[in-house]
Amino acid sequence: MAHPTYYAPKGGHPGQDQLLTDRAMFTDAYAVIPKGTMRDIVTSFLPFWEHTRLWVLSRPLSGFAETFSQYIMEVQPGGGSDTPETDTRAQAVLFVVEGAVTLTLDGDVHVLETGGYAYIPAGSDWALHNRADETARFHWVRKAYEAVPGLPAPEPIITNERDVPPTPMPGTEGRWATTRFTDPQDLRHDMHVNIVTFEPGGVIPFAETHVMEHGLYVLEGKAVYRLNQDWVEVEAGDYMWLRAFCPQACYAGGPGRFRYLLYKDVNRHMTLSYPQR
Repeated sequence: MAHPTYYAPKGGHPGQDQLLTDRAMFTDAYAVIPKGTMRDIVTSFLPFWEHTRLWVLSRPLSGFAETFSQYIMEVQPGGGSDTPETDTRAQAVLFVVEGAVTLTLDGDVHVLETGGYAYIPAGSDWALHNRADETARFHWVRKAYEAVPGLPAPEPIITNERDVPPTPMPGTEGRWATTRFTDPQDLRHDMHVNIVTFEPGGVIPFAETHVMEHGLYVLEGKAVYRLNQDWVEVEAGDYMWLRAFCPQACYAGGPGRFRYLLYKDVNRHMTLSYPQR
């Protein structure tokens, strides 16, 4: 399988002759962050990272989506970090959308090229650098790991999308498929980051309404997405952020494939609040 092409932001600013009109929106149930909002002025920086900036796509917010954060990292040649993560509770998924990075994980060195995927367990010793000649851009999804007594922690996973065959959804004639980097039956994992692909004309033919929170970054193509009570047009480079139980569906109108990187929290009891005594 050849490398797919993924959208990655480059920053910059629109000219003063441009109108304000855009598709950005933030509601009680969902947010849409269009690619046009990912400009230089909204980048952030992190301690212990050199020659690196990032776009923060989501972060826990009380009353909204609360389980995860997601960044698009932009690392210049020679940049990176020997101390990328300062929270020992945080597990991570990295997905490279442009360029290549060198990941050192528990002493082992891996080069993640475009399409590269890494699952990094909480508490791992890791570092990441751009040793190539071009700027690297990758998604970094973070979630505090919820340990369960009797279940061991999951091991690291290093792979590439081209090496993971998509699984067609039943009854869809292959028009809707999911590339799963972890086994859905492996209950050690409490989050999944997958790639969902729709061929032109593919649909989610019902309003999914469930407890999982989602982050959806459009890697390729365009579609009309149903979010709560609204139909929203999205395209490559846009990001959707959904709280639990937000109804969702989509229609991929073409002309090419519609693909997105999907986060969801899975495989754990719902945290309960107990009355004060």
